[in-house]
Amino acid sequence: MITSAGILLYRLTPEPEVLIAHMGGPFWAKKDAGAWSIPKGEYDPGVESALEAARREFGEELGVPAPDRDYAELGTFTYSSGKRVTVFVADGTGFSFEGLAFGEFELEWPPRSGRRQAFPEVDRVEWMTLDAATESLVKGQRPALSLLQSTLDSLGG
Repeated sequence: MITSAGILLYRLTPEPEVLIAHMGGPFWAKKDAGAWSIPKGEYDPGVESALEAARREFGEELGVPAPDRDYAELGTFTYSSGKRVTVFVADGTGFSFEGLAFGEFELEWPPRSGRRQAFPEVDRVEWMTLDAATESLVKGQRPALSLLQSTLDSLGG
């Protein structure tokens, strides 16, 4: 089973917004709806904790360290493929886009060409309202937004 972990920063301005990233590379280049993700990545639970992995992946994907905050585990969500992602949340008020330097991955492109090219893991990040993020996120991550909304509602946010 593939396990991954990520960080979903939120802020209240005055309605809740979340920080999500548009996936990079040629497959996602012309897509918008369903082409965004929580900054996250795979990890080995025998080597590091989910929170350690989430913080590491945030840094690898965005090129800046995860903000020094108290993170709460929102939950673990299972994709239709069986992949599981554990999501941590924290108040991201004041998080700056300054210094972002997106990580890269290599891919044979064009397909079957024998040429390998580097592409950014993500090509942009944005603060989005929960409604906008629900349309933008990949389907398997959308339940995290519903749970975040109900958690904020219960806290009076």
